[in-house]
Amino acid sequence: MSSILTNNGAMVALQTLKSINSDLLKTQSEISTGKAVGSAKDNSALWAISKVMESDVKGFKAISESLSLGESTIAVARTGAETVTDLLTQIKGKVVSAQEENVDRVKIQADIDALTAQINSVVGAAQFNGLNMLQGTEDVNILSSLDRQSDGTVAANSIEVNRQSLETDGGVFGAGTLLTDGSSGSALLSDTTLTATGNTLNINATRAAAGDFTVTLGGTAVTVAAGADTAATETALVAAINAAGIEGVTAEIDSGNVVLTSTRAFEDVTVTTSASGAGNALEVGAAASGVFAGEIAERAENITFSQTGNVTEGDGYRITIDSKSYDYIAGADENFEDVVRGLKTAVDAGQIEGVTTTVAQDDSGAWSIKIDNSEPDLSISVTGRAGGEASGGLFGLDNIDVSTNQGADAALANVETLIQNSIDAAAEFGSAQGRIEIQADFISKLTDSLKSGIGTLVDANMEEASARLQALQVQQQLGVQALSIANQAPQNILSLFR
Repeated sequence: MSSILTNNGAMVALQTLKSINSDLLKTQSEISTGKAVGSAKDNSALWAISKVMESDVKGFKAISESLSLGESTIAVARTGAETVTDLLTQIKGKVVSAQEENVDRVKIQADIDALTAQINSVVGAAQFNGLNMLQGTEDVNILSSLDRQSDGTVAANSIEVNRQSLETDGGVFGAGTLLTDGSSGSALLSDTTLTATGNTLNINATRAAAGDFTVTLGGTAVTVAAGADTAATETALVAAINAAGIEGVTAEIDSGNVVLTSTRAFEDVTVTTSASGAGNALEVGAAASGVFAGEIAERAENITFSQTGNVTEGDGYRITIDSKSYDYIAGADENFEDVVRGLKTAVDAGQIEGVTTTVAQDDSGAWSIKIDNSEPDLSISVTGRAGGEASGGLFGLDNIDVSTNQGADAALANVETLIQNSIDAAAEFGSAQGRIEIQADFISKLTDSLKSGIGTLVDANMEEASARLQALQVQQQLGVQALSIANQAPQNILSLFR
């Protein structure tokens, strides 16, 4: 049925043309914007996901900048630490030269002072944007990642870089908790004496028959024939020991006993005895004790710290010798080896007449500082307190003095500790810089992957869109023609009335 009031054909053609125009408009939008999902109405789920990922990309760009800044900062610190190591190596060469007595130590000391001033200059200048990793003790966190969880929460992660103080200051001794040596309930060294006379051991002869009496001191054997009686035998033994010229060892008779004395600073002297002949005996300690071996302890006073205890930043240990104090305050991540070496440096810097030091570790792993004295007796005590400010990593550098034999000897051991500290600092910064570089490379690749993922979700397929555009343009032309034909239909009805 045909009607001049309702043109169904035109309505169908119009709806078809509107649909074609809508698809054509969408395709043109894809081509012009390059996106298949340009807004939430296109595909709300994909649009929401893409926006979250785009925000992550923005965050990772900021992280990349943070890593670049951090890498530059650490690179400056590493270069500074390496330079300090080179300068300390030069100082070591000067210290070695000063071991000879026929050199001009005053000029050598002047060179050391100049190199020390240069080290302080390098440490002060090794900063980037105001941050100096060679000064202070507070660690620095470099933003390295944003971690998104499945529930949508985001957490920032950082790379922690430890400062490596290469300053020469002595720190500040605290007034906090009284410290033990780190082992449960054990106290530090009580007040005692740095003796100059050495340590002793008694041996006692019993002469009953003809025969020989032998005493071996630190590997050197001394043998005498039995005298007329015990007293004569002991007198002969004392004379033979003193004539043997054993380093640091002397013998004398005191109240009928043979007293062996050793002034060896850092070495125990092992003593073994034997006697031949019926009834003859040469015993360690009281007569008829049945002991034929002993030891004369080293003259040095041993201050031993726990092999299991922990050291906290700010823990300060103080050695007081004849009312003058020598301090070392621990820094971050240090242990008792660092404490012992720091105390040695502090005591050596005092250049106390006749006092020498060394560092040792026993079989159990415990570290100790040994302090010897060859002059009149000195009082010594040790205490520890928490809550101080850490000594610098090059503590003691500005106190190196090779103008005397004692100073030159002490400097040789102490400069090795300083070199090791600077090497450790450079290695720590090198490791941190390498990690930052790896993380920066990963963030760059991750950002590219996120961008690619976003493109997969929302970008338009341009080849497909181009083909669809041409098809829709043809459909639009056909739709216009179909609508035109449908609009001509009522005109055909008019011809029936002619």
